[in-house]
Amino acid sequence: MRIRFVFLSAVLACGVFLCNSALAAKAPGPITTPAGAAAPKPSVTKPVVDQTAQTIIFCYHRLVDKVRYPGTEITPPMFEAQMKELKDRGITVISLQDLLAWKRGEKNIPPRCAVISFDDGWKSQYEVAWPIMKKFGYTFTMFIYTEGVAGGSLGGGQAITWEQLADMRDNGIDIQAHTATHQDLREGHTIMVMEPGGKRTKKKLTGPEYEQWLQKEVVGCKQLLEQRLGIKINCFAVPFGTYNEHVKEVARNAGYEAMFTVYGQPITFTSPLDSIGRYAMEANKPKVFADALKMIGTSAGGAAAVAEVGAANLWPTSVRLDKSTQPVCRCESAGSASCRRATIRKPARLPIRSRKNCAIRVAP
Repeated sequence: MRIRFVFLSAVLACGVFLCNSALAAKAPGPITTPAGAAAPKPSVTKPVVDQTAQTIIFCYHRLVDKVRYPGTEITPPMFEAQMKELKDRGITVISLQDLLAWKRGEKNIPPRCAVISFDDGWKSQYEVAWPIMKKFGYTFTMFIYTEGVAGGSLGGGQAITWEQLADMRDNGIDIQAHTATHQDLREGHTIMVMEPGGKRTKKKLTGPEYEQWLQKEVVGCKQLLEQRLGIKINCFAVPFGTYNEHVKEVARNAGYEAMFTVYGQPITFTSPLDSIGRYAMEANKPKVFADALKMIGTSAGGAAAVAEVGAANLWPTSVRLDKSTQPVCRCESAGSASCRRATIRKPARLPIRSRKNCAIRVAP
């Protein structure tokens, strides 16, 4: 009897041992990464943005009580009336950086919205336009050409100052680049250059001399704004809207995320970042503002996205150009096989600080 009890105990102990061994073999061990293999990165999911949304950008220059050069000027009452109309129509004014964030797929934009920008850097933009923008609670972007700031070689009495730009910066206003001297950036075109001693001469730059000048205009402007204001510059507005593939390449290499022209068109999710159009507001063309408003689309619940250029009658078929500026056509940047060139008339007389005329592309 005693022998049988000992035998049964041994059998039971053996069974328990075998069972535990089997369970241990089935239990999962710690997960190990093979030597040399990188640990998997956590996945980042971007928000789903409305890709059918559509917006526009307005471009303003100088605000004056008496308009002498309607191509680049507008009266304060006319400007304020346009800002009020945006409010009355329920159009939200968003920042340029919000627009770019939407284009990157990082955030949505309101169903009906617009962006407002000012070019060059006039004192009236600080003293007149900004208070009006504050009244409506609007944000905006300033595109500055650095030699036109007070104290620069092209900065006259109506130029904005670095102190005023710093005040805008401190209050959340977006400041971006518009070259150093505001001239046609394409090779072979006549430009004004500063000679030693402050003398200004007209020259046609080519080869290495042109490339050096182009770097100062595109890269030097960006660097100076970043140094003087302590900000990050990621946008570049092309003077007159005239450029080519080489200019775009230099801008991309300089670190610009987006380039802007003055050829109004609705902006969609797929609009190329190197040729974003803006509607230039002029005192003698109120219809441009009215037609631009029609291009503000709705979100997925409304109109579908539109990619074509705006109404054909927004720009005249003949425009006045500076003698140093050649006619420009849309095919240069849009890749069109045919275009109709603008005709040249006698150049208009413009203010000393802004003696320039816009070369305007016209629809084929």
